[in-house]
Amino acid sequence: MDRDYFEDLVDEALEDLPEQFAERLDNVEIVVRSRPTRRMLREMGLAGQDTLLGLYQGVALTERTTSYSNVMPDQILIFREPILDEADALCPQDGDFDEAVRQVVRKTVLHEIGHHFGLSDEDLEQIQYG
Repeated sequence: MDRDYFEDLVDEALEDLPEQFAERLDNVEIVVRSRPTRRMLREMGLAGQDTLLGLYQGVALTERTTSYSNVMPDQILIFREPILDEADALCPQDGDFDEAVRQVVRKTVLHEIGHHFGLSDEDLEQIQYG
């Protein structure tokens, strides 16, 4: 899958956000990168076969105070190659690979946006799996 189409899927996931969430994405930049750096993986405590599909870097809305101003935008990093690998592993041999990628992208984008809103990984897992 080429990078432009992948970025279109990220844009699609963002466009599908409910308005009340989309309008609160304040000072956030969404960036597609090929893969996380070794340093990022180390800092996240991931090694060996573990991977990282996305990463939120910034100050969550719940942690911003009145002194939050004139700062660089938060970043949501979306990692293309690990997402493609994940979709490939999830997609049956005769399945729709593009749809599998779309679903992994959507889940990853929503997960990282959840961090922007102050949700922890545990919170997000509870929301997703009940």
